Amino acid sequence: MNQYLAITSRGLENLLAEELNQLGAQDVKVVHAGVRFKADQETAYRCCLWTRISSRIIQILSEFNVRTDLDLYLGAAAINWPDYFTNDTRIVVDFNGTNREIRNSQYGAMKVKDAIVDRFTKADLRRPNIDRERPDLRIHTRLSGEKAILGLDMAGSGLHQRGYRSESGRAPLRETHAAALVIKSGWTPETALLDPMCGSGTLLIEAAMIAAEIAPGLKRKRWGFESIKDFDNEAWQTLLAEAKVKARRGPAKVTTSFFGREMDRRVLAIARDNAGRAGVSSLIDFEYGDAAQLTRPDGYETGIVLCNPPYGERLGTTPELISLYTEFGNRLKLAFAGSTAAIYSGSNELLSCMRMRADKQFKLRNGALDCVMKNYLITAGGVKQAEDGETEGKLEDVQVAPDFANRLKKNMTKLDKWAKREGIDCYRIYDADLPNYNAAIDRYQDYLVIQEYAAPKSVPEETARRRIMDILRATIQVTGVDNNKVILKVRERQKGKSQYQKLSSAERHMSVQEYGVQLKVNLYDYLDTGLFLDHRVTRRKLGEMAQGKDFLNLFAYTGSASVHAAVGGAKSTTTVDMSNTYLTWAQENMELNNQVGNQHQFIQADCLQWLQEVDDTFDLIFIDPPTFSNSKRMKQSFDVQRDHIMLLENLKRMLRPGGEIVFSNNKRHFKMDFEQLEKLALNAKNISSKTLPMDFARNKQIHNCWVITHKED
Repeated sequence: MNQYLAITSRGLENLLAEELNQLGAQDVKVVHAGVRFKADQETAYRCCLWTRISSRIIQILSEFNVRTDLDLYLGAAAINWPDYFTNDTRIVVDFNGTNREIRNSQYGAMKVKDAIVDRFTKADLRRPNIDRERPDLRIHTRLSGEKAILGLDMAGSGLHQRGYRSESGRAPLRETHAAALVIKSGWTPETALLDPMCGSGTLLIEAAMIAAEIAPGLKRKRWGFESIKDFDNEAWQTLLAEAKVKARRGPAKVTTSFFGREMDRRVLAIARDNAGRAGVSSLIDFEYGDAAQLTRPDGYETGIVLCNPPYGERLGTTPELISLYTEFGNRLKLAFAGSTAAIYSGSNELLSCMRMRADKQFKLRNGALDCVMKNYLITAGGVKQAEDGETEGKLEDVQVAPDFANRLKKNMTKLDKWAKREGIDCYRIYDADLPNYNAAIDRYQDYLVIQEYAAPKSVPEETARRRIMDILRATIQVTGVDNNKVILKVRERQKGKSQYQKLSSAERHMSVQEYGVQLKVNLYDYLDTGLFLDHRVTRRKLGEMAQGKDFLNLFAYTGSASVHAAVGGAKSTTTVDMSNTYLTWAQENMELNNQVGNQHQFIQADCLQWLQEVDDTFDLIFIDPPTFSNSKRMKQSFDVQRDHIMLLENLKRMLRPGGEIVFSNNKRHFKMDFEQLEKLALNAKNISSKTLPMDFARNKQIHNCWVITHKED
């Protein structure tokens, strides 16, 4: 008997051990991400042909300690490789793992390859060919710490390659993983199986192959063990013949039903083709369908509902996914009482949106992702039955995050009416009112932008993720806004120009109204939308102050203050910003309001440098500098507390007699240097409270604002 190592995903070791026992393996022992066992040649071939869970089966030739690269070379050279394959065999070395000395898997593979080649040449034999593209035999090396396992890959390519899948849907499950999920779901060949998000059909095809007793390796064209010298072709052909007979007879014996639903018609066609190649197309009912509107298929009474919904690795699609999981959970409770649902996902938070209690759960690993499979016994709990007793009932309303939801309702009752009176359609409806729900929510017409403030380090990551998920779910529930119109962003402390970097390239713009002015916003592509809502009252005030005046807007961003000044009757406007993107945006904002002409100038420049060089003068100046900036495009760093007097010294030179500077910034606890201001012969009046909009009333330090004028002689 030989020693073997069957490799699998973490979390599936015990399941694989059970399978290998059933296939006749002996001395089966679970190890990390695999199972070791002993077997004779025929049993080893049978395990390769019939395993549904293992990704590779390695015949172990040697185990040895590796502290240095020399240890690795000598350990590999100690094996008499010509005993196992000829020099006509095309080989490749696979190397997995590193340690303190072997830090690169390619280097490790090279040392093993050198040892193999040297063993052949020392025996006066021609060296074998190295072929990475089409090897006959793969040499497998696994290094864990100072322990190395070296052996022959019995299959060659991965055992998940069944030969039936030519194309897949997005983020497909490997066939071996899919088969394991089918078994973990509690499904048996006598049980109906429904996958309501079947994608390319892998889960259903693997289950149907189990029911029809079709060997998963039957369609493979090449096997690594065929190139090993002691290959027993007679034993192998006998096993193949038995498997082919079962495959021909199997589908006709299957009495259970398989149902697949998918809303991408292209992927659905792929699923049908895959099932045909696997020999189980007659067993699976594939139809177009949306999981959020799932109904019980004709012919399905009770059984297993098994699926792998999308879960995403980023939160960009979270609102859509929340809606999907929520509606899917509702459909299960309404239409599938008495069945079992087995849902596999990489997000516990999304699974919680289904509002179901799991009877069992299994932690699994899908590649580099930690995932979980939860099995639910579906009951009619929380469902009000229809009076006629035949049609589906209705779900009882369950409020998500009731404290947050109630506060949001209260805010909206007050703010929606206020905003309508004010003539604005973009405003804040929630601003971290409750400490456990630390986010800001802004309404832009029928869109919502949710900005999650980064949680303090004292809050566990899992708790923070659950809370933002509750915010999303409750917000959609309370506002009734379409989930496709909810945008989630994470706001952290920004440095330099990072606050202006793109988040995406959706390029989706819309126009909003603010006191009779139209302004363009982009809700998707940047952390900020192109409009600072807390400066709304300041912009209106600038419009009132600007009539007949020459107006300067510094650090202008998208020029919204310039638009208000122009609409308010400014004689001229000058808009200065370092970003060409935002200057173009400012011009578009002007054009939206029919403010065009040479009297409106747009200047791309470092504002600090421009201030020191320009000789122009103005009646009204608005400046809203960043709190801090160290942009590479600026010649110097800027700190508003440290440098505000320097700014005002330059602005005084540009301010005409009787003119006014409106100076604003967002630094909390900003302190005006009145002593230095006195030396500059400038007056400063704090108007912060008068520029604070009602929707920002809770956050009195969101910005501070000053009107600065020349001292009278």
